[in-house]
Amino acid sequence: MPLGLLALAVSAFAIGTTEFVIVGLIPEMARDLAVSIPTAGLLVSLYALSITLGAPTVTALTGNIPRRALAIGLMVIFTIGNLIAAFAPGYGVLLAGRIVTGVAHGVFFSIGATVATSLVDKSKGARAVSLMFAGLTVAMVIGVPFGAFVGQHLGWRAPFLAVSALGGISVLGLVALLPKDIRHIAPEGLLSQLKLLGRPRLLAMYLVTTFGFGASFVVFTYLTPLMTEVTGVSETTVSLALVAFGVATFLGNLLGGWTSDTFGTEQALTIKIAGLIVSLIALPFTAPIPVLMFINLFVWGIFTFAISPIVQSGVVTIAEEEAPNAVGTASGFNIAAFNLGISGASFIGGLIIERAGVLATPWAAIGSAVIALVIVFWLHRHKRLNVQQA
Repeated sequence: MPLGLLALAVSAFAIGTTEFVIVGLIPEMARDLAVSIPTAGLLVSLYALSITLGAPTVTALTGNIPRRALAIGLMVIFTIGNLIAAFAPGYGVLLAGRIVTGVAHGVFFSIGATVATSLVDKSKGARAVSLMFAGLTVAMVIGVPFGAFVGQHLGWRAPFLAVSALGGISVLGLVALLPKDIRHIAPEGLLSQLKLLGRPRLLAMYLVTTFGFGASFVVFTYLTPLMTEVTGVSETTVSLALVAFGVATFLGNLLGGWTSDTFGTEQALTIKIAGLIVSLIALPFTAPIPVLMFINLFVWGIFTFAISPIVQSGVVTIAEEEAPNAVGTASGFNIAAFNLGISGASFIGGLIIERAGVLATPWAAIGSAVIALVIVFWLHRHKRLNVQQA
């Protein structure tokens, strides 16, 4: 495997860390910036929304730019966005820095898979992509909890400075290790890409992603106030909870892929979303007891992140059947759907906290997951009818 993949993985690690590190810092940021916890939560939801809107549009607009130059430029913008956040004099500038960073994040991952596969023979393409995305997994296990720990002891600005340094290292790595002749076929225009949303099975999968994966972020975005106010642990202990959740995400990704290969997309999604619903139902009852909360958090993380590989592989399978020339675009829309779910769920969680308190957030998450399960049932019925007609 070429060293260029290492540069991509380091970039993915930096990007994954900056997206979720705020989860462990929301109360401190709210206090320092003199805003409410739901307003601080917008730093997560609007970041994700900027990915959702920016990834497809900016990717389409930059389709003719050489991939090497674009990847390097995006990481420069990512680094600048984190520096803006680190030195922001107030909430408004911080939010602007997050939005800039989010757009760079979305476009980088939109082009990242094609850049990774261009570095190797076609037979090693899947391995190349998995190595790049390993940076995200490591970010959830190490980067996010460690960043939260650093922020709790050195101030919330410190993790943004650290990620800025990682961004600088990523830029240097991309400059030094990415070849200058990366293979690239310009994607179709944005309007042509949007036609994929008119395909019922693909649209259904995107909605499963939005409501199923996104459901957890009604609660997860506000995990720190939930655990400090209800579980009664310190903010430092929340960092340990994030480690446990990060390990669970790694296991969930592995189990999701195995379940999908063993049972098929629809049955695998039914199993995982049903498990997610059960863990969310248990959350209000386990939250006041630290040991049970940690156990439930681990189980919840496994079921949540088992959904993502199942849906992603399902989207690719459907696209190969219905739109073989637009598999990359179809996959990119699913990444947008992930972040739309995070954005909407984080925003709804903030509204619920203002009106009913943090312990009410799991019930909204359950409702979102149930919607996803109903859509999966429709997909299963649609597939069965097609088989019968064939």
